[in-house]
Amino acid sequence: MRKRLRIALVTIGILAIPIIVAPTIASAATSAPKAAPQAAAPKAGPSAAQLLARASRGCTVVSKGKYKTDEDASKATVSICKAGKAFVWKADMDIDCDGVRTSKCNEKTDCCFQNQTSFETSKGRPFQADSTHYFVIPLPSSRFSYKSNGIKPGSVAAVIFNNKVVYAVFADEGPNSIIGEASYATAKALGINPDPSNGGVDSGVTYIVFPGQVPSPVENNSAIDAKGSAAANAWLKS
Repeated sequence: MRKRLRIALVTIGILAIPIIVAPTIASAATSAPKAAPQAAAPKAGPSAAQLLARASRGCTVVSKGKYKTDEDASKATVSICKAGKAFVWKADMDIDCDGVRTSKCNEKTDCCFQNQTSFETSKGRPFQADSTHYFVIPLPSSRFSYKSNGIKPGSVAAVIFNNKVVYAVFADEGPNSIIGEASYATAKALGINPDPSNGGVDSGVTYIVFPGQVPSPVENNSAIDAKGSAAANAWLKS
């Protein structure tokens, strides 16, 4: 897949402040100490079939015009629709390798590499594309503005391909007329070739974004999975 044109991006921080709760110490007079209760395991997220069925039910087009999937595409074919509180589009997947420079993502592996992402992690650094599951939304335009639609930096999405679901966060912006892009790590988790020079897939990827549902820490895949599963389960009931 041809790599789309990348653009210079402005960095905006996402802050996550951990809260430390001091443990309760039992009295010495207490008999045998009770075992600490185990935290409940996060509820599993919906299947790809369940998410796609919900996405197709009453999804109203909200973008004012369509997007191209690549810079050299002959036609703009992708619209953004809204189903319940989620925003949905079906497109291709180009590989975003921007952010922290690694052996997989750098100027040699990616002709358009940038050592930054639009938004930052909880540690005030760019995201790492070959580690964190993240996806891309086009820059705001008259066609569609994620800002005007309540999609915050770090909002979680379900990304679906070939009957598999991976949860990812909004960490980078793309050209305002092109849609369909996610990080090296997201592609790899979906079974898509993650190579930034020749990877990606031409079609068949569904992105379902849950506005305002931001995990903490935003760069942690386990936190992303937990927040995404919870948001997806709630959305199915809407």
